[in-house]
Amino acid sequence: MNISQIYIAVAIIGFAVIAVLVLFGNKGKTQNRITPLASLAFLFTLAGLFFGENPFVGFGLIGIGVILAVVDMYNKSKHK
Repeated sequence: MNISQIYIAVAIIGFAVIAVLVLFGNKGKTQNRITPLASLAFLFTLAGLFFGENPFVGFGLIGIGVILAVVDMYNKSKHK
């Protein structure tokens, strides 16, 4: 395994741990469900990591994921 594959594996494991903590971490508390836009941003970011061999495609997908996450945060802040 080269160094870029190790970085991708660590990022995927980190995302999986975060997803498990979000899904199972707040039992008994008021649930803040993940919005469809946030889940779409998460999927675009993961797709960018999987298709990272081509920098244009990988960074493009990650960029779309980040933009969607920022839009979701903006929408959530407007509703409060």
